[in-house]
Amino acid sequence: MAQRSVEIMDTTLRDGEQTSGVSFSSSEKLTLAKLLLEELKVDRIEVASARVSDGEFNAVKNITDWAEIEGYLDRVEVLTFVDKGVSLKWMEQSGAKVQNLLTKGSLNHLTHQLKKTPEQHFKEIAEVITQAESMGITTNVYLEDWSNGMRNSPDYVFEFLDFLTQQPVKRILLPDTLGILTHEEAFSFLNQIIKKYPDSHVDFHGHNDYDLSVANVMEALKAGCHGLHLTVNGMGERAGNAPLASVVAVINDFMPEITIGVKESSLFKVSKLVSAFTGFGIPDNKPIVGDNVFTQTAGIHADGDSKKNLYFNDLLPERFGRKRKYALGKTSGKANIQKNLQELGLTLNDEELKKVTERIIELGDKKERVTKEDLPYIISDVLDSELHQQRVFVKSYVLTHSKGLKPSTTLSIEIDGRTYEENAQGDGQFDAFINALKKIYQKEKVDLPKLVDYAVRIPPGSNSDALCETIITWQTKEKDFTTRGLDSDQTVSAIKATEKMLNLF
Repeated sequence: MAQRSVEIMDTTLRDGEQTSGVSFSSSEKLTLAKLLLEELKVDRIEVASARVSDGEFNAVKNITDWAEIEGYLDRVEVLTFVDKGVSLKWMEQSGAKVQNLLTKGSLNHLTHQLKKTPEQHFKEIAEVITQAESMGITTNVYLEDWSNGMRNSPDYVFEFLDFLTQQPVKRILLPDTLGILTHEEAFSFLNQIIKKYPDSHVDFHGHNDYDLSVANVMEALKAGCHGLHLTVNGMGERAGNAPLASVVAVINDFMPEITIGVKESSLFKVSKLVSAFTGFGIPDNKPIVGDNVFTQTAGIHADGDSKKNLYFNDLLPERFGRKRKYALGKTSGKANIQKNLQELGLTLNDEELKKVTERIIELGDKKERVTKEDLPYIISDVLDSELHQQRVFVKSYVLTHSKGLKPSTTLSIEIDGRTYEENAQGDGQFDAFINALKKIYQKEKVDLPKLVDYAVRIPPGSNSDALCETIITWQTKEKDFTTRGLDSDQTVSAIKATEKMLNLF
């Protein structure tokens, strides 16, 4: 099958920056420009809108200075306006050499926003293009709201294109500005234009208001478009733009007639950096770059993967510099846990694996998040619990901590079938718990072991919802010994470690 090459223009630094609350610093723009062109290997980048601010000017100047040295200057583009050459002077001073001129692609926009006739608009556009050519600036032209133009005023669109194709314009840029196209319309409208103007280079710029941007991109390619405008993480105004990672994967897997130069293995790295710079979080379930998209949760899926990769598809995580994960929680089976144990280099016998599985399901039922890094702690806790026969049970407790008042605990425990209740205060909630416990054992004329060391740890790299392991060393006249407790709440994990102590001394 004959292949045709399609240009990928990334517009994260311009259109993506229109995401509400997002603004890149000058240094961030330069870093991303370098990464997009050199690491990710997109064909072109749209980096800014002319005349916006001094900061935007400085950002573009930094990028063009670098791009000129590296030979990328013709791949750096700036959005400009029909403004009697003001944008062009801004571009000239910034060092940019490619303008993406914003014009009106629908009669509705032209009539009600500019209040001009097509002839007036075309005349002003021609003057800007001529001036740009005299300044050594290449012109691409955006037809803003072109998709509504094709729906409601197609005669105007074709009149405009007849005019543009007679101008020294390198590319015609067709944005679905309000994200209103269906995939049938995307194909039909673009196919009509590309057939009528076979010598013109046509780019499609999709928005995602109906979650149809990737489908529309596919139809645009089928219609013969020559370039696509995409953003990292689908950033952009309102619901955003067509997402770069998804489109790249779709082209590579489902459109063998299309060839693109984007480096798949760098998509995740760039996605994470853009998220870090913007504070614009990536949804966990976002295709290709989301945290959960290569995570199997159901035990049956992990089992199938172990036997013959039954739940794999062509979206292998290694393509994108990622790894497959197997979630731990209430739907986990032994296969999920085995996969995680293998990664950690741990082995359990069948009986131990069964008990660890039961404990993970128990934690999942409590809506606690369990990670691979928690596994060693869970294993330690489960196997440690096997060392004694339980005769003391902490049945219930109320922990209070109010500003200006000493913490207190009301405690109910069962010892050899008898229930005891007591209340005490302390310097902290756990200290109050220990004081209540001492009261109960003093009534039985029993001295509790002395607490001599107390340590809390969570898995490296964990978040605030991680499981805590509390390790307490106790001392009696005869020996020192250690117990562990595991819970997402630090005080509760200490209480669990104490309950084990009560069953051991």
